[in-house]
Amino acid sequence: MSIRLSSLCKSFGDHLALDHVSVEIETGEFFVVLGPSGCGKSTLLRCIAGLEAIDSGEIALGGQMMAGPRTFVPPERRNVGVVFQSYALWPHMSVEQNVAFPLETAGLARSETADQTAACLEMVELAPLAKRRPADLSGGQRQRVALARCLAQSARTILMDEPLANLDPHLRSAMEEELAEFHRKSGSTTIFITHDQREAMALADRIALMKDGKLLQVDAPDKLYSRPASEMAAQFIGRSTIVNATAMQVQNGRARVHWADQPIDVACPSSTRPGPVRLMIRPEHLKPADDGALASIVQRATYRGGYWEAHVRIERTSEEVLVNLATRAGSGDELHLFLDGGWVVPADGPL
Repeated sequence: MSIRLSSLCKSFGDHLALDHVSVEIETGEFFVVLGPSGCGKSTLLRCIAGLEAIDSGEIALGGQMMAGPRTFVPPERRNVGVVFQSYALWPHMSVEQNVAFPLETAGLARSETADQTAACLEMVELAPLAKRRPADLSGGQRQRVALARCLAQSARTILMDEPLANLDPHLRSAMEEELAEFHRKSGSTTIFITHDQREAMALADRIALMKDGKLLQVDAPDKLYSRPASEMAAQFIGRSTIVNATAMQVQNGRARVHWADQPIDVACPSSTRPGPVRLMIRPEHLKPADDGALASIVQRATYRGGYWEAHVRIERTSEEVLVNLATRAGSGDELHLFLDGGWVVPADGPL
């Protein structure tokens, strides 16, 4: 089902958890809400599920109003499945009993319940473990039980509240692939909540970056990374440095920018005008050279697995930037760099 959120507001006492949140999510989309703890992500999810009542605004699922002025459809009638961080499985029930529970509650015949349960377990590849209890499963297997239970509900919308947070890093990577495959097979519209930007980038068709109850930017992962709509978005996604520069010429999404006494060609939004600008530089934009225009001194370097991330000070500006190096560099080492790319951060927020 498609999802339409229109100017949602939700407060807890004096705290505004959702501040006029509006977004449209397409049918079958894997939509990730990314943000720090306390930004309103889980509140948004609970409002969509019907577990929290909104103060104002509208929620529509599949074109049908679920919450709005004088309207509130209870959770059990929204055809929404929720996967919580704790998975919320019945510990005294077997895997198949957990999956069958919503079918039995709906009053399906025993034979139909058995057939649908078996089909759901087959989809998540847990059929051989049908008789086990949750305590006998790994974290990843418990998560798949929770997903199978959503399938058994025939939920066309699946909401996931940080379901990978309790898994170790190796299992988390494996489960990302399984979640992507589950989404592809089920065809469901999925909203996935996380504070992990790497996780968001790996899974999402689109990402909504959230802070203080507001959506800062909604975009495809690659655009969010390379074309952030604000300094806040640029600083939250990936690693970057934002410096002061001057745009000399602007044409067709490119700007001739003057920084560190050098003219540099970079990408820019259509709103860019000649004059002072804020320039975002990612580590991959800076390349070491035998003799480059940007002389710099290494302040410190950290090994990141396969490369060294170095903090270097540009001599002409005294600004500190990040650069990725193939070999180790020590504090005080001299580097010559050239800038190959960059992005002029919009001055007025969203593009």
